[in-house]
Amino acid sequence: MSLSEEMVREALKSVKYPGFTRDIVSFGLVKSVDIDNGEVKVQIALATNDPNVPAAIKNDAEKVLLDIAGVQSAKVLIDIHAPPAGAGAGVGAAHIPGIKHVIAVASGKGGVGKSTVAANLAVALEQTKARVGLCDCDIYGPSISLMFGTRERPMATDENKIVPIEQYGLRLMSMGFLLDDTSPAILRGPMVTRYTQQFLRQVDWGELDYLILDLPPGTGDIQLTIVQTVALSGAIIVTTPQEVALIDARKAATMFEKVNVPVLGLVENMSYFVSPSDHKRYDIFGSGGGEREAKRLRVPLLGQIPIDIATREAGDRGMPIVGEDRASAVAAEFAKIARRIQETLP
Repeated sequence: MSLSEEMVREALKSVKYPGFTRDIVSFGLVKSVDIDNGEVKVQIALATNDPNVPAAIKNDAEKVLLDIAGVQSAKVLIDIHAPPAGAGAGVGAAHIPGIKHVIAVASGKGGVGKSTVAANLAVALEQTKARVGLCDCDIYGPSISLMFGTRERPMATDENKIVPIEQYGLRLMSMGFLLDDTSPAILRGPMVTRYTQQFLRQVDWGELDYLILDLPPGTGDIQLTIVQTVALSGAIIVTTPQEVALIDARKAATMFEKVNVPVLGLVENMSYFVSPSDHKRYDIFGSGGGEREAKRLRVPLLGQIPIDIATREAGDRGMPIVGEDRASAVAAEFAKIARRIQETLP
């Protein structure tokens, strides 16, 4: 069987972009393939300031190419461009008109309360008189519609733009608004990418100071789509104090570093529990993990959110605790986080 460009591109699909689970072909980095009597030359274009990224891709790609039957030599040429500030890694990442700052709230693993943090942070920012939107980018497991207590269906403008749902002074978009409680989002990768892009670029967000993106856990297709589609001002990593969560938080932080998105800081959720009967503090998941990890990553520890029954109950009722009880300790911590974000991104 003679060598073909299709064979080369298929082989290159096993080469992952450092920090992501997605390959360089689907990332759109492979620009050309030249084959001449068993000699293969591949041109790749990257937008990064990290010299380790092109070195890793070149090494992995050349190894893969040399494993193809009939390939006598393999040369990978990489064209490196410096990305615009805050624009992420993807070619085509751009600012959303009318929005000053787009902030991703992310975690390396599920179950750390990332959506609770995103929802309450959005409310805390709105309480400072900022104009705020919240986009639920977890297509498979949307929760923002439940946490804000609305099942309203979005409408469309004459220009075919989606009108976000307005609740508690926020503009909201979530797959949860498009599905009922029992309908799963059964979607393949390309459709997930399409929905994510629509939520970011085809929603009539209007003029906003902050658009908060509630990302799904991990470092997969949706995260990659976001950094390719929209320029992020920064990312917030949510973790718990225990080591298993910190390891995954590290991966999430590294992912954003690889694509030139600044990590604004860590939020340690489920930091401790105060017994309502004797007011004694219990460090259920350990203590000090978030502070140590923030120092290791050289980013601020933005806040420590305790485990709180009222916070869970408020979310289940459809009103984030920051909006329901501004005098609570949890609301005060989110207000502090909001102030720190505004100091960083005025």
